[in-house]
Amino acid sequence: MHLHVASHSCTVIEMGKAKSDCRQSGCPVAFTLDTFGDKWSILVVRDMILNGKKYYGEFLESPEHIASNILADRLKRLEEERVITKNSDPKNQKKCVYELTQKGVDLLPLVLEAVIWGSKYVSENSTPKEFLRRLKKDRDTLTQEILESLRRKESILKVNGWT
Repeated sequence: MHLHVASHSCTVIEMGKAKSDCRQSGCPVAFTLDTFGDKWSILVVRDMILNGKKYYGEFLESPEHIASNILADRLKRLEEERVITKNSDPKNQKKCVYELTQKGVDLLPLVLEAVIWGSKYVSENSTPKEFLRRLKKDRDTLTQEILESLRRKESILKVNGWT
């Protein structure tokens, strides 16, 4: 199957810097990779979906140890792509809350597939065993539970004691 539809480049000059203002091709895989750019963006989405993270400081605590400048850039990029929103925390106006948009929630299958694929090949698997077992045995039910935890703004891993 050949997904590449067309290729062209679009560049604008903004404040002396060349900046791409459109995608390189009509390929859905390329579009997905263009949206995320690197591992950090998808790890932020993973943390939001599975761990219920929503504050800047919580993302910095992730085991991958993202640098603060990289995190700030990725959060901005995800917001620009409308994968997440950034709002003032109603409980503390000095803090910002990051939340997934529907476009971000729609990445749940991608995150779950990455968990399955990575678990198959990683030498030291940090995924909770019960989560992985349920994912492999009854993905549809677990997916619904994750979606419900997102609606309640909770971590599916914490709610089930898997962390």
